[in-house]
Amino acid sequence: MKKILYILTIGLFLNVSFISCDSDDTVIEEEVIDDDTTTDPLVATIQLDVPYGADPQQVYDLYLPEGRTDEKTKVLILVHGGGWIEGDKADVNEIITLMQVNNPNHAIVNMNYKLATLSYPAFPNQFLDLDAVINQVTSQSETLHILPEFGLIGLSAGAHISLQYDSVYDTDNQVKFVCDIVESAYPAGTDLAVALSPALQLNANTSPTVLFYGNIDKLVPLTNGNTLKNNLETAGIAHQYTVYDGGHGNWTETQYADVENKISVYIDTYLGIEN
Repeated sequence: MKKILYILTIGLFLNVSFISCDSDDTVIEEEVIDDDTTTDPLVATIQLDVPYGADPQQVYDLYLPEGRTDEKTKVLILVHGGGWIEGDKADVNEIITLMQVNNPNHAIVNMNYKLATLSYPAFPNQFLDLDAVINQVTSQSETLHILPEFGLIGLSAGAHISLQYDSVYDTDNQVKFVCDIVESAYPAGTDLAVALSPALQLNANTSPTVLFYGNIDKLVPLTNGNTLKNNLETAGIAHQYTVYDGGHGNWTETQYADVENKISVYIDTYLGIEN
């Protein structure tokens, strides 16, 4: 802020330097002191294994880009797969590298969630883990210098967690799109009569969704993708549906390059950052 020294003899103030004379021809000079400082852009930062809960599995890695600001730097969240009972955030580290190349101005969260056991059910706990991550990052948005708007990128079981969270738990509409790379079927023994299915939970809060499936996937039948795609269409939700010749994510380099390109376009379309 600029500090202005007032010249009481004339009862005026100006925000520039000036010279005046009194009756004794005494020269009075006002000094303007500018305390505004120019700060350098923030450097890129990585925070590993940031806890968001009491369990050792409840941690995430945070990648903050150079030059981030709380006015424009939005957040991508990666949710790994593994059938709800296994898997780790390290499994998707390669995707982080690709996103940093294609979408370098976004912050990235790569999260773990507490894996399901016989005594610890996946649902709703893993949805609540994603909710806890989003709430924690949101509460720290000023300190982190990010804008708490999110895109969810889920793989296999992580896609199911992301889709369900978006339609059911994202009551503040912070999620702007979801990327579903092969939504998993429910684990053996699940009571399908009471299980929450993203395809059955679509509503006005559901975000634009991009879907990737394999046509000979023995783990997740293509009917899962077809059902979700048809319900998105019926609900009038913006979506893109891609089916590859292949199984459960074991696609060709060309197909993976297509996934990469389409995700990047989706990020720019629904979670774009203004220059």
